[in-house]
Amino acid sequence: MIKNIVFDMGGVLINLDKNRCIAAFNKIGFNDVELYIDKYIQNGLFLSYEKGEIDTNVFLENIQQHIGKQVDFTEITNAWCAILLDIPTYKLTLLRMLRKKYRTFMLSNTNAIHFERITQDYFEKDGYSIPHYFEKCYLSYQMNCVKPHNQIYLTMLHDAQILASETLFIDDSVENIESAKKLGFQTYLAQEQEDFSHLFVSL
Repeated sequence: MIKNIVFDMGGVLINLDKNRCIAAFNKIGFNDVELYIDKYIQNGLFLSYEKGEIDTNVFLENIQQHIGKQVDFTEITNAWCAILLDIPTYKLTLLRMLRKKYRTFMLSNTNAIHFERITQDYFEKDGYSIPHYFEKCYLSYQMNCVKPHNQIYLTMLHDAQILASETLFIDDSVENIESAKKLGFQTYLAQEQEDFSHLFVSL
């Protein structure tokens, strides 16, 4: 019996465009950024940022150093956010509906820049706020751990006081789904830009 639903953010709720992000970084002089960014888990400096090993200022300063010239931090931030597209309105409506019936959570490999932008643009508008969508957001940069490592799932289970067997976990990464399955979660692998509302007809 499903009592809890855990959503990934990027690729499940919000649509992503990696190529648009690469183009934006190339435009400001970060010409090998494709070595560092990915749909599922980042590399190098970007991974350190999503694991909370460095803060936003250090992240931006290091990117500036990598580019090798003075680039305004706003330009860097906008380039990094170019990977973010939109959250379809029907998914926001679905989340609010599910929030009334289940304990709903977000578990995301993300960073302060992206989470702030997404929160402002999608979750804090039209009179709504994060608590209308999720009981709690578990974010990699705050937890100092990323999926698919077991610790991030175990920390969430312990903190929320929920059982994996009673929890549906929705993610777009095969590796993340497999890790969750091994811990006893019920899982669903979401496809790119998928409408997965059919999952909840029988719940």
